[in-house]
Amino acid sequence: MENFTNETLNLNSLPKFEEVNFSPLHKNYTKVVHINIAIVLVILAIGISVLLYLNEELQAKTSYLIFGISYLVFALILFFGITASVKRRGFAVREKDILYKRGLISTTTTMIPFNRIQHVAMHEGVFSRIFNLAQIQIFTAGGSTSDVKISGIEKEKAENIKELLMQKIQNEI
Repeated sequence: MENFTNETLNLNSLPKFEEVNFSPLHKNYTKVVHINIAIVLVILAIGISVLLYLNEELQAKTSYLIFGISYLVFALILFFGITASVKRRGFAVREKDILYKRGLISTTTTMIPFNRIQHVAMHEGVFSRIFNLAQIQIFTAGGSTSDVKISGIEKEKAENIKELLMQKIQNEI
């Protein structure tokens, strides 16, 4: 215990993750998101239509107009908000960690050191498969709140990232 030190670090000399060049998600991922939004909006429209049809109090023409305009505004906000959010997402694989950035109004950057990764999975949804895209899911030692899912990566690149991460995990053991 004689050699114990606990020096203060110079914060200006620390590496800055903000200077990392993040790789954007594949441009076709926006199409996948649009298809998923459209499906949800169609199901929601059918539900609202059935509700309006079955409820006699809501069958006035003004109710149809109010619900229609409200639905359209909601759909446009959802569509453009999620589209803008997807365009701001990015990831980077560095020497000792992987970073994932997301968020529209507030940005969250998650850094996962390779030595914290326990498992890596690759998923392909129906529409992602059509556009040759995949999702990498990284499970960490910190539990489900520190796990990361990176969607919208080209399938071949996702396979390469998964293989790299699995190699890094094996080297840590």
